[in-house]
Amino acid sequence: MKNINLLERLNRCVAAIRQKTDFVPQIALVLGSGLGGFARLIECCAEISYSEIEGFPVSTVSGHEGKYIFGTLNGVKLVCMQGRVHCYEGYSSSDVVLPIRVMGLLGAKVLFLTNASGGISEKLQAGDFMLITDHISSLIKSPLIGPNKESLGTRFPDMSEVYNKRLSEIIKRSASEVGVPLKEGVYIQTTGPNYETPAEIRAYKTLGADAVGMSTACEAIAARHMGMLVCAVSCISNLAAGISKNPLTHKEVKETADRVAPLFERLVTQSVVNISKSMEETK
Repeated sequence: MKNINLLERLNRCVAAIRQKTDFVPQIALVLGSGLGGFARLIECCAEISYSEIEGFPVSTVSGHEGKYIFGTLNGVKLVCMQGRVHCYEGYSSSDVVLPIRVMGLLGAKVLFLTNASGGISEKLQAGDFMLITDHISSLIKSPLIGPNKESLGTRFPDMSEVYNKRLSEIIKRSASEVGVPLKEGVYIQTTGPNYETPAEIRAYKTLGADAVGMSTACEAIAARHMGMLVCAVSCISNLAAGISKNPLTHKEVKETADRVAPLFERLVTQSVVNISKSMEETK
């Protein structure tokens, strides 16, 4: 697929999906590590494995199923990524954000990102939810490097407000409505797959990061480049290196996600419904 330009590749992916479903989503939802169980709440119209789409990156990490789910949640039309791909799996930044771009081309106007992350700030504990208000992406390669396609977005997109303030306020209100405590903070993305050293965590804290993970920021950049509205919630699955007394493991990430899954489901469901209502009101 290296000889095919980005736009042609995206169009091929969209065409392959359109052969299976004509569903047009309102909101795109990405489910992070250990949070894939949320997909069972969606009234499914179609499921498409990433492996069924020619030239599409495939998830290789435990806890990431690797498929699109098209359907409705309390009447809201969603496309859900049950599992994402990461740079540490060997994919380029452009590959990592391709699924996001595809969902935008399928009609989604809002991208709702979720992830599991390590808590850096002393205000965060394992099991907390953090509304991402901004991110630091300087440690990763921008997904926009390379020839720009003006039909997707401008060459030099503004990132003054990656995470839409109106959507963030809706998520905060939704959390209050369903009784789910919600913190706020800045997220920093690293490449992984190794966890960070205590010295790195101290450096990230100095930079202003409250939580750290291996995804999300690059996806948000690509979505904003396309003009999608972005919001994001992080599940703090563990305390970061040097803060936690225990060695970091992927097992701990999934165990924490499983423990807080009912709260996550309430928060995301209410947020999706309220975001949809807001979109209808502003038409």
